[in-house]
Amino acid sequence: MKKSICLYFQVHQPTRLRLYRFFDIGKDSHYYDDFTNRTILHRVAQKCYLPMNKILLDLIKKHKGAFKVTFSITGSALEQFDRYEPEVIDSFKELAATGCVEFLAETYYHSLASLANEGEFKHQVEKHVKAIEDHFGMTPKAFRNTEMIYSDSIGRQVYDLGFKTMLTEGARHILGWKNPDYIYTDPLQKHLKLLLRNYSLSDDIAFRFSDKGWADWPLTGEKFLSWLKAAEGEIINLFMDYETFGEHQKESSGIFDFMRYLPDVVLSDGAFEFVTPTGASRKHKAIAEIDVPDPISWADEERDVTAWLGNELQQDAFNKLYDQSEKLALLNDPILWEEFGHLQESDHLYYMSTKFFSDGEVHRYFNPYNTPYEAFINYMNALSDFIIRIDDAVATKIEKN
Repeated sequence: MKKSICLYFQVHQPTRLRLYRFFDIGKDSHYYDDFTNRTILHRVAQKCYLPMNKILLDLIKKHKGAFKVTFSITGSALEQFDRYEPEVIDSFKELAATGCVEFLAETYYHSLASLANEGEFKHQVEKHVKAIEDHFGMTPKAFRNTEMIYSDSIGRQVYDLGFKTMLTEGARHILGWKNPDYIYTDPLQKHLKLLLRNYSLSDDIAFRFSDKGWADWPLTGEKFLSWLKAAEGEIINLFMDYETFGEHQKESSGIFDFMRYLPDVVLSDGAFEFVTPTGASRKHKAIAEIDVPDPISWADEERDVTAWLGNELQQDAFNKLYDQSEKLALLNDPILWEEFGHLQESDHLYYMSTKFFSDGEVHRYFNPYNTPYEAFINYMNALSDFIIRIDDAVATKIEKN
């Protein structure tokens, strides 16, 4: 039996906040920087989404279905595509029509709801599944949580939602001596199969590709194939942000040429076949259980959730936000629910990280704020206005009753 390669891309664009001052609280409840969101989305669409979708479509046609890829696209990104760049949606629909692309389910708002509120997590997953069905005519069968966050308890929630396959990080501290290049299972939900990211090979493309100081630069298709063949397992999961192509790794680095060439090299060798997560789950059996009592993710050296909840600023914002859940359920106001969703986007908390050294460089690359404290103040100003709106609505509801 040939070994498998699962190639998965995450597509997300946050709904960025405008500069929201203390004096705006109670006076102006528009929180978002529409100009920046539109400008960045247009740039990334032209540099990444449209050219890469064309490359992948050409590869699928060229290899007559032997080349397969997988995406998860957040609801926040879908909303911005619909609003600003509908051509991107059309290009994903072309990929969907090939039958060689799988779309995963995740949280609609790219949120940390799985760590905070099981009901909200369920709501967002169901909302995301419907969005994928409405846009692409496909019902997701496999699941990928925000930033690949996973634990045994999250696995139970995901299985209860009907998913039998889930993607997460091949974190060294939970694998121990085990190899990430096999399928594992959740000890509490033995029918939930876990595909683990090979972070070394994934990051060779996503982070090291254009680094001329890297000992293995330049990365060629033949060199990468030799590394794939040296892996001892049954399936190699290459998971990365889609914005790797053309945005994080510029076109001038040769990243598009690399991706055009890699499937040719892999498929002509004959040792591998490309699979989607659902296909991998059907093809391979789980070889063992992995126990994950505390949440892991694909972020930073720690591979945990400290990128979003590692300091008191982040924890304060997180707790104050989710403290509103009960009042929102009482009101059941669709406008407030939507605001709640966008304020949950994990990016807002990521911008508040105070990490430094190697992880800090990555955090700064994605951060529109000069300091974590600016990010915290701006977010909390918007959240304060949101809480006032909720409290006013609750008071009005009580008066009417």
